[in-house]
Amino acid sequence: MKMKPILCSLVLAAGVIFPAAVGRTWTSSDGSKTFEGELQSYDSATGKVTVILANRKRLSFAQDKLSAEDIAWLKKNGKRAGGGGGSSTKVGELPDVLPDPDGEEADMSKPVQVFIMMGQSNMLGFGNAGQLKGSAAEKYPYLVDDAGEWNVRKDVRNTFFCMAKLRHNDWLTAGNGNGGGKFGPEIGIGNYLGEVIDAPVLLLKSCVGNRALGWDLLPPSAVGTGAGGKSYQGDSESSNRKVNEEVKAAEGWYAGLQYDQDVGAAQDALKNLSTYYPGAKEYEVAGFFWWQGNAEGKGNVETYDKNLAFLFNDLKKDFNAPNAKFVCATLGEHDKNATLSKKMFDFAGLPEFKDEAAVFYSKPVSKGGSGGHYGGDPDTYMKVGEGMGKAMIELLSK
Repeated sequence: MKMKPILCSLVLAAGVIFPAAVGRTWTSSDGSKTFEGELQSYDSATGKVTVILANRKRLSFAQDKLSAEDIAWLKKNGKRAGGGGGSSTKVGELPDVLPDPDGEEADMSKPVQVFIMMGQSNMLGFGNAGQLKGSAAEKYPYLVDDAGEWNVRKDVRNTFFCMAKLRHNDWLTAGNGNGGGKFGPEIGIGNYLGEVIDAPVLLLKSCVGNRALGWDLLPPSAVGTGAGGKSYQGDSESSNRKVNEEVKAAEGWYAGLQYDQDVGAAQDALKNLSTYYPGAKEYEVAGFFWWQGNAEGKGNVETYDKNLAFLFNDLKKDFNAPNAKFVCATLGEHDKNATLSKKMFDFAGLPEFKDEAAVFYSKPVSKGGSGGHYGGDPDTYMKVGEGMGKAMIELLSK
């Protein structure tokens, strides 16, 4: 956990020397004591310095605790948490080793940074939290404290809707990612985003399994384009999203119904922002995450790249987020040359989405086929989540 600034002077005064970390040697203001740590952030306006020690703990303190040489180095080389490109989302430096969360609440004077998470059963999440806890201390030490108990991020809110019904709404912890004792990519994503974004973060997941992008989730802009996979009864235009109003009124199924439900649930949640992020008053939709499942056989794999483009553009419109970024992940059992994977990379490679969209290639970090949800393998869900989170951070940094 983070050492409070007042403790920093005690650490320096006590002459404690920590094991070497990736970073530099810091010297106390009187020149008598040193310690090793990697700079995480420096705010020249307030003089606040944050470093990460070799034991993954964070140390924050005022710059006047340091030597004149260190302060000069900070002013020349220190980076204030910030940057970012197309949106107002500010991201800081991502450390080589993710430290434990500091347990502190986010700065609520800043708009909540919202990330909409959609897709199919892979996004839903079937990671085994019990198995994860057995290996977390070794593989993902930032997930647990020194006693082996789950860490809780008080700066990242984890909210999940399924079939437009609220399933989970709480602070992010690996022990309960989706409200049922299982977890999806939100754990890796949320810990990485929470680490580098100096504002409240809301992961707003709205999805259900066994839904195809080319049919159930067909975006509005796909109407009449031939990008879908099925036609609706009596519809002469094969593959569009035209709704039979009589069937819709009778609450029947139509192409794009799942898109309407998933997006609608997320929109309703944002209208009641403080219910899902206590104390929040403003928000900005900063990005979208999408993880495919095996249901695309109901749609049209050959037009998957086109449907992803429709999806991204429609989401930006529906959430009033013209500068938002988009990250998707491939199926864990698919090579890059598999049709579905290739279509994802084709989508992200379109000139119109330069610096806006990215694909995480899941096969190198996955175990088993996604049809069995990777057997609940916690490493698959963690590694895909971490990879998607890092990809989003890279996009936000441009």
